[in-house]
Amino acid sequence: MRIQHLNHSTYQHQYHVVWGTKYRRKILKPYVLKELKKSLYETCKKYPTLWIESMNTNEDHVHIQIEIPPNITISDAVGKLKGLSSRHLRSKFRFIREIYLEKDGIWSVGYFTSTVGLNESQVKKYIEWQSKKDKPQRSRLF
Repeated sequence: MRIQHLNHSTYQHQYHVVWGTKYRRKILKPYVLKELKKSLYETCKKYPTLWIESMNTNEDHVHIQIEIPPNITISDAVGKLKGLSSRHLRSKFRFIREIYLEKDGIWSVGYFTSTVGLNESQVKKYIEWQSKKDKPQRSRLF
């Protein structure tokens, strides 16, 4: 994981995000996946603080590991990714326009997200270690 910087913060935020196709339709064929990846990476170029670390799909859902900065909410980032990719895929593939006649997109409402990084016990050990690491310095000062 990369450590990133904004004006007043340093962060290391990665998320595992999953969303599905509307009605769990199996539309994400290999040739559609190629265009989906292109669309998602283009979206990240428009928003350079977003960074896709990895991505994969099944025929009816998408998994991505993504860095999202603290000044962008997860829901905003996922909304941009889903919205722009939906428009791109609908414009590119006629069969998708025919399957999803309504104008509100190809993705189901909602998504799943979890954080990626150190687990709870690793963080606890690190915090406890910090106080032990500082003790010898304190004793030398007094």
